[in-house]
Amino acid sequence: MNAKSKTLVIRFSSVGDIVLSTPLLRVLRKRFPEGQVDYVTRKEYAELVRSNHNLNVTYEYDAATGFAGLRKLKQRIVAEKYDLIVDIHDSLRSKYLRSFRAGTETVAINKRKFERYMLVQRKENLYKEVVSVADRYIEPLLRFGVENDGNGLELHIPDEVLFGVSGKIAKLNLSRFEKVVGLCPSSRHFTKRWPAERFAEVGARFAKEHAAKVLIFGGPGDTELCSSVESRIASSEGVEKVTSLAGQLSLLESAAAMQLCDVIVTNDSGLMHLAAAMQKKIVALFGSTVREFGFFPVATHSVVVEREGLPCRPCSHIGRSSCPEGHFRCMKEISPGEVFEQTKKLMGAN
Repeated sequence: MNAKSKTLVIRFSSVGDIVLSTPLLRVLRKRFPEGQVDYVTRKEYAELVRSNHNLNVTYEYDAATGFAGLRKLKQRIVAEKYDLIVDIHDSLRSKYLRSFRAGTETVAINKRKFERYMLVQRKENLYKEVVSVADRYIEPLLRFGVENDGNGLELHIPDEVLFGVSGKIAKLNLSRFEKVVGLCPSSRHFTKRWPAERFAEVGARFAKEHAAKVLIFGGPGDTELCSSVESRIASSEGVEKVTSLAGQLSLLESAAAMQLCDVIVTNDSGLMHLAAAMQKKIVALFGSTVREFGFFPVATHSVVVEREGLPCRPCSHIGRSSCPEGHFRCMKEISPGEVFEQTKKLMGAN
């Protein structure tokens, strides 16, 4: 690969996976400062990389266009004559995009599918070490001299987004409070969600015992869940102590607002990785998933709270709609008191 190489990175979804790809983009740019680095992702996640300073072009695929849209996108990619395609999704769609003319070198992520299968289905841990997905994305490029710099995740937030968030948050007058605690009580799959009432209990204790303001983060589909947490805290500590921002902020706006928090308590979710990109202190709650899958907070002060040793765990690498055993011990055995103490300890750490 020469200094003026043209590289395309493919990762269609989702929030956490795309944020975890930002170290790859940074070190690619460092390795090929005069080269072209482009990115393919789905339209709804494009804001996460659209303003990334390490990229030249972001292709936004609209899934609603189906195969016709994918074929049109491939035609654009073929016309660019890339020297290297880095497939860090390794799906049917990404394989279709990367399969074309001779002369274009392609590399793909090693997802450790066999190890993952053995751990989920047989409960045999064949992982030799716990490696972040951020590092796995870079592995295929080691032979090109591309190495992780250890500087963690990053998001490039435009000034207009930062100013907009400042205006929305200003009315909360956060300076009145001694601490600001962020809660992220949602996740796409049920078995990755710590019970909402426990998030509320932790938030209420910080509001009462540490004069904290509680900010609740979530997407448009999380408003009901986040509102329930907000209502529980407000009923005991007062409405001024808690505000749900769920559904009110874009992904980048949520990340910008997280910068105001002293600590974030979160499920294993995309918002957890947004918090990591903001270098926030994180208490992460892991239920049906485990760190071996690579989705843990990267390069920031964090602690993962989980119930190790459960014979049924992990039951999935992405989460499930219900507990297959019916008891949900992986989450129910994590107490609010334990999370409160871990959060308080982390919040006071330097």
